[in-house]
Amino acid sequence: MILPVIMAGGNGTRLWPLSRGLFPKQFLTLTGNQSMLQHTVQRLSALEHIPPLLICNENHRFIAAEQCRSAGFDHSGIILEPVGRNTAPAIALAAFKAMSTEDDPTLLILAADHIIEDNESFCSAVAVAEKFALQGKLVTFGIITTHAETGYGYVKRGRQIEEGFFVEEFVEKPDIETARAYVDSGDFYWNSGMFMFKASCYLAELKKYRPDIYSACERAFANHQSDLEFIRIDKDAFCECPDESIDYAVMEKTRDGIVIPLSAGWNDIGGFAALWETSIKDSSGNAFCGDVLTTSTTNCYINTDNKLVATVGVDNLVIISTKDAVLVADKSSAQNVKAIVEQLKLENRSEMTFHREVYRPWGKYDSVDAGDRFQVKRITVKPGAKLSVQMHHHRAEHWIVVSGTALVHIDGKEQFVTENESVYIPITAVHALENPGKVPLELIEVQSGSYLGEDDIIRFEDRYGRS
Repeated sequence: MILPVIMAGGNGTRLWPLSRGLFPKQFLTLTGNQSMLQHTVQRLSALEHIPPLLICNENHRFIAAEQCRSAGFDHSGIILEPVGRNTAPAIALAAFKAMSTEDDPTLLILAADHIIEDNESFCSAVAVAEKFALQGKLVTFGIITTHAETGYGYVKRGRQIEEGFFVEEFVEKPDIETARAYVDSGDFYWNSGMFMFKASCYLAELKKYRPDIYSACERAFANHQSDLEFIRIDKDAFCECPDESIDYAVMEKTRDGIVIPLSAGWNDIGGFAALWETSIKDSSGNAFCGDVLTTSTTNCYINTDNKLVATVGVDNLVIISTKDAVLVADKSSAQNVKAIVEQLKLENRSEMTFHREVYRPWGKYDSVDAGDRFQVKRITVKPGAKLSVQMHHHRAEHWIVVSGTALVHIDGKEQFVTENESVYIPITAVHALENPGKVPLELIEVQSGSYLGEDDIIRFEDRYGRS
């Protein structure tokens, strides 16, 4: 039986300001009405498989769980990485997990941030790969090239074996002349980062070629703990694990590597130029998302989430407007947005990590306004959800209910607050907010005090394991 493993780590810095540290690319809705993670899970519907196993950063756990829940997708658990250690260790954790619960399943390793337009061709390639995997081979999917591309790594095919080829070589991202030579030769594919193999075969090859990674991951998983639907591994053991990709650690060394050619409209959305390429365009070559008006505008990608963007007489631009940041870039240079992210990091600016709208396991909040000694937020609490029982040393709060009904706990007393009513929470009062209803609870929170940071929270009780 196939066990899909969806790797949902990474920060997607080349798509800033859409993508942020705490809400990266794989959770964004970039095409259609589903996030990239949801598209990846949906893609599996045509395959007979065990519910997928997810791997993500600990900071993204509630986003991943909520996106699966809201789309109605089952999963086999969410492995939480306390730190990023690249794909070889992440897949090792999944293999150890698979071996602990299933009878050596066949792992289908997928990234959560890829687009595949032709799902029928994808499923056909998976069926071919599964036959090799059942024979003990380690399979990668090679994307049939359409042009010389310097943004991808390549896989060189060797001798043919049935419907696949032995892997002869993995090569890094080339310069343009080398890329053209690769494409002209017909022997190279783009490296998709997707794989298929038996869990035991991967672990055996990892142990042979990188026993240090194998040992660290074995220790990390041996001491794992279950927390709701999350699988927490031993942080100290995992931090000792080397940072290494599966390409370097195993696939370049194994003698059992097979590459299966795949032509399925694949794209890893590595930047805004790639996003423009995969988007529906008008007769002038423009791709729009949101409220956009243009005249004499050509070949642009414009995405706005909350305000009108108007352009006159421009060409080949990327324009991204979010609630707290605007990016304008020449499409040919949009990959260099990483340099802006580095500047944000050096200046310790919140825009690198946070959107103005922040998601929590109970819902979300939007920081509407802030000034000296005050902050205003719009808070949405999901039906049946409850914020932690908490206290603040430096701020008081006023809650004004806009819609729905709130059950408010203050210093051991309970009260219902409904639409157009408000309640005051003094400094140091132990309090909690709950939505007992069947519809989302919307309220405005006004904070006032000498310090308004999110770290001024003492949690006494939390149903999401944060206390």
